[in-house]
Amino acid sequence: MKFNFKIQQYQTDAVDAVIKVFQGQGYHDRISYIRDVGKRQANQQMRLNIEMDQQYSLDTGENHQLNIYDLDDDDTGYKNEVVELTDEQLLLNIQKIQGQNNIKQSKTLVKDLGRCSLDIEMETGTGKTYVYIKTMFELNKKYGWSKFIVVVPSIAIREGVKKTFEITVDHFMEYYGRKARFFIYNSSNLNQLDNFSSSSGINVMIINTQAFASSLKEDGRSKEARIIYSKRDEFGSRRPIDVIKANRPIIILDEPQKMGGAVTQKALKNFNPLFTLNYSATHAVKHNTVYVLDALDAFNKRLVKKIEVKGFEVKNFRGTDSYMFLEQIVLSSKKPPMARIELEISYSKSINRETRILGVGDDLYYVSQEMEQYKGYTISDIDPFRGKCDFYQW
Repeated sequence: MKFNFKIQQYQTDAVDAVIKVFQGQGYHDRISYIRDVGKRQANQQMRLNIEMDQQYSLDTGENHQLNIYDLDDDDTGYKNEVVELTDEQLLLNIQKIQGQNNIKQSKTLVKDLGRCSLDIEMETGTGKTYVYIKTMFELNKKYGWSKFIVVVPSIAIREGVKKTFEITVDHFMEYYGRKARFFIYNSSNLNQLDNFSSSSGINVMIINTQAFASSLKEDGRSKEARIIYSKRDEFGSRRPIDVIKANRPIIILDEPQKMGGAVTQKALKNFNPLFTLNYSATHAVKHNTVYVLDALDAFNKRLVKKIEVKGFEVKNFRGTDSYMFLEQIVLSSKKPPMARIELEISYSKSINRETRILGVGDDLYYVSQEMEQYKGYTISDIDPFRGKCDFYQW
């Protein structure tokens, strides 16, 4: 079965937002380095050549002496070129994109993992996996970057990502004239890392946090930790982590809010990432946001069937004009029930969505710094049994 994919403008916009962050970066293809091939590869090649030499002697009757120069031990690897832009140039590019996309401007460049950490906010079901795969092709086309690692929070999502790569092969081949080589990290098949390093094309390693968080703990006692941080006889007396980090990969975090633990964040740094792209509908930790497609945008573009507003009963309130979300009813033995509500807050240069804990009698117009969409609405009742928050209009 062949799938036909229709290119959506909002997906193209999300890709372009990332590409424009590096405006001014030169194109650098096939950036080579001397790869650590390990002892095992050289020994295997030598044995293979000796066996071929012996077979040749038997077949021809000649006494053929093995020459050391017959060994084909290619130690060429290909890595991502460094980001040539200064921090100031990157921040200016980000701020320009944020202005174009109506996003609150960042005051500083976030460099948690690599030269920058970019947030792409996309509602579930709008094709973010397709978007970041297309982003890889565009980054390769525009700047020559070719080494990527996709980190996912579960085995199920990992398999889903792999499936998306498989079914989009022909689609991207049609538009870019090339294919991406992708594989799932497996500590029992470390030779895949050599292919990842030695190939000059687009290469993608997919790894889930269950393997990743434990496998990259330097002080961990798990089998995975010992494998990736120790010199392995079966891997040419090399440390797998050293082979990976030599490529300066671009890290893509799929659902980063589910992998924000200290162990995982520390482990990610061991990959020596060039920069990081975070894709989620709900970012728990904010970095430099460059694109937003929230629930309301997705609904208005008819990308999702409906939006469920949790626990609100609001009359004469047009949902397409305003935003509110009841996160939680807060209970206390000393206070009446309170509502943890996310709403839009007006500032001098931006409008942000923020959470406030509110009670009966609180005026949304006042809380939101006089946003017109909330004018006249005051909390009239908070019902913890039904999970409801009611309003009256004055």
